[in-house]
Amino acid sequence: MRSLAALISPLAVGMMLCPALSAAQDFNVPDDRRPVEKRPTPDEIAHPPKTWIDKDTGHRVTRLTDEPGSASFYFNVNAYTPDGKEMVYTTPEGISVLDLATHKTRSVVKGKVHTLEVGHKTQSIFYVKNDERAVYKTNVDTGETTFLAKLPPRGNIVSVNADETLAAGTYDEVEKPNEQYGRNGATPAAQAAGGTTQTSPLDQPRNKGEMMERRLAARIPLVLYTLDLRNGKVTPLLHSTDWVNHLLFSPSDPKLLMYCHEGPWQKVDRIWTIWTDGTHNQLMHKRTMAMEIAGHEFWGQDGKTVYYDLQTPKGEDFWLASVNLETGKRNWYHMDRNEWSIHFNVNEKTGLFTGDGGDPHQVARAPDGEWIYLFHTKKIETPGMMDGPDLVQSWVFQSEKLINMSKHNYTLEPNVSFTPDMKMVIFRSNMFGPTYVFGVEIDKAK
Repeated sequence: MRSLAALISPLAVGMMLCPALSAAQDFNVPDDRRPVEKRPTPDEIAHPPKTWIDKDTGHRVTRLTDEPGSASFYFNVNAYTPDGKEMVYTTPEGISVLDLATHKTRSVVKGKVHTLEVGHKTQSIFYVKNDERAVYKTNVDTGETTFLAKLPPRGNIVSVNADETLAAGTYDEVEKPNEQYGRNGATPAAQAAGGTTQTSPLDQPRNKGEMMERRLAARIPLVLYTLDLRNGKVTPLLHSTDWVNHLLFSPSDPKLLMYCHEGPWQKVDRIWTIWTDGTHNQLMHKRTMAMEIAGHEFWGQDGKTVYYDLQTPKGEDFWLASVNLETGKRNWYHMDRNEWSIHFNVNEKTGLFTGDGGDPHQVARAPDGEWIYLFHTKKIETPGMMDGPDLVQSWVFQSEKLINMSKHNYTLEPNVSFTPDMKMVIFRSNMFGPTYVFGVEIDKAK
């Protein structure tokens, strides 16, 4: 691990700043003044197509699920089995599995549960039975179900580590009614929008910005902790009155946990990592200008690189940034306003990125951003340029549009991810009314 100073001291990359900032509005909170919705036809709602070639892009799109209300996972939560052959998704009835080769589906867990993630070691889906306040796992191939541990009072968990021995979560240190803020400060609708609960409402709440301001100001004492899934032992890692949220273990290092200081992004230093012994609590990005924001962080497949949306300043100049925790190397990938996406994802082996776009009422105010994107990268360099290991490396995204999302209502975040075989980008959409899981092929249709 590099020292904290090495990790948080990037030099400025050339920035083009517009003279006026965007309207003061919380990041990714849809405007209450809705655009005219491009609604699906009654026939599309009653009989949503199974597959088609997008006339604007030439890429084939397939509706992968048949259950109205079915949804893929939040963009940074692992949904794929370790063998790369199956993807887990949620339905109003429980948890199901999709065979990525045949597109056949089957139910593996019945009932209202709090879905966590698919294990990185075994063919297991981890989840919480809310009525028992207990953690379980089910083997998606055999159906074998195992009780693991009870949650502590007022506690939740949201992530499982790489060797499947620990889960991480937070609990309030004092008894406090949760009706106003919801468990760990988020309203029930906001939690659902984050993809950590199983069923609808999946849409972002209209008052999300107000809720985030309230929760940040509440200063509720909480504990960041790990739960040993072998014996139920609770280990506190951090006591805080900040709003700690979005916990996510490294997919390769079982001792490394990422978390965020939640709230309006321009008011917090958001992205942090900590070891499971409570040491090495480190900030991943130190801002250098007013109204600079960083967030929607996720791990690369190597489990050593953190990627995040970076705006310098908010709503004006757009990057996807990364930092490698072992080397301290930083890359910034520039994009234009229309290419900005609510969420991004990466396949590090191919160097390809994907994004889910956004409508004009997101933070980028993009006039033509309603697309699922594939991003190639180009490094910005010239012969004899000044360079060095402590300088941020500059790149630019070169985008390819995969599917027109103009019929999608972006109050539901699409949450893109690559399939392990790199044949499809997976996302969820309400383009035909109810939410379904879709896949768009990376290669153009022949």
